[in-house]
Amino acid sequence: MFERFTHAARDAVMRAQAEARELRQSPIGTQHVLIALLADATGPVATAAALTTKGVDARFVRAEVERRVGPGPEPSVPVTDTDAEDAAALKAIGIDLDAVRRAIEENFGPGALRLPLATAPKRRGLLRRARPRTRTSGHIPFSPRSKKVLELSLREALRLKHNFIAPEHIMLGILREGQGLAVQILTGAGVDQERLREDVTRSLRNQAA
Repeated sequence: MFERFTHAARDAVMRAQAEARELRQSPIGTQHVLIALLADATGPVATAAALTTKGVDARFVRAEVERRVGPGPEPSVPVTDTDAEDAAALKAIGIDLDAVRRAIEENFGPGALRLPLATAPKRRGLLRRARPRTRTSGHIPFSPRSKKVLELSLREALRLKHNFIAPEHIMLGILREGQGLAVQILTGAGVDQERLREDVTRSLRNQAA
């Protein structure tokens, strides 16, 4: 169920959607998930030594995404079968997309997904910056790679014999998937992926102890 994800992990999933929307990019890719994981500057992923020693934070990754991809057209994809497919795929791995949307509306107010980003209420740090002309209208689908990352986060939790999925599990999912733009950015920054894997795994073991 959705409750399998910790509050921090759920926030990361919501934040990834907000990042893609803010950058005017579709679909939601591994790069947006990585930004979301690093957005909490005091969180266990953002403070991993393998990242901090290379100066990799949310701002760095966001700039790299903008440099490599650039803004796309304003996402305004209507709710279609793609939406239903996303919902089914995510629910199968423990994320109820409807619950995510309800949580967004609880944070930002009713109809927040249809409001211009610049006028949507900003709470809990999920939407930090407003860019002109960027709107929240329309559904942005998850890319196949980002869905795979979320599936692998569950597998990592099972591998470690954890009954919860935290942001660190999602980071391990990114590393295990290994082909997305998130990993390309980490590689380009000189991040030692094995050390990063050890850093986040150590954090998880401390939580489970």
